[in-house]
Amino acid sequence: MMLMRSDPFRDLDRLAQQFWGTSARPAGMPLQAYRKGDHLIAEFDLPGVSPESIDITVEKNMLSVRAERLRVDVEGDDVEMISDERQYGTFTRQLFLGETLDTDHIEADYADGVLLVKIPVAESAKPRKVQINADKKRTAINA
Repeated sequence: MMLMRSDPFRDLDRLAQQFWGTSARPAGMPLQAYRKGDHLIAEFDLPGVSPESIDITVEKNMLSVRAERLRVDVEGDDVEMISDERQYGTFTRQLFLGETLDTDHIEADYADGVLLVKIPVAESAKPRKVQINADKKRTAINA
């Protein structure tokens, strides 16, 4: 015979981790963001999400991603649920974008459960050469 002790605080902590995640395993929409050339790339893990349920909006410098994963009910007289750790429902994630990004030309692709959002760096924010005029004589400025 095995005796199991119930700890309500541990159970509450486990429930909170399922909804809000932890730093090691965030809930909902894990993100990887990096700069590649003249683009900021943001990749969101959304396995099992239908592409039609994904909504991306940009307002000022805020990128919002919303997605929904529906629960697939497993039914039948011969089905006994052993464990269900999948997260279902509506997931949202917001990113604050810097002023140096061109939010008018954002591209997005969804494949293999990963949403890839590609945001170009604005032309005005790219490094540029400044031409030096060396043929003119220097003149004094009288104050």
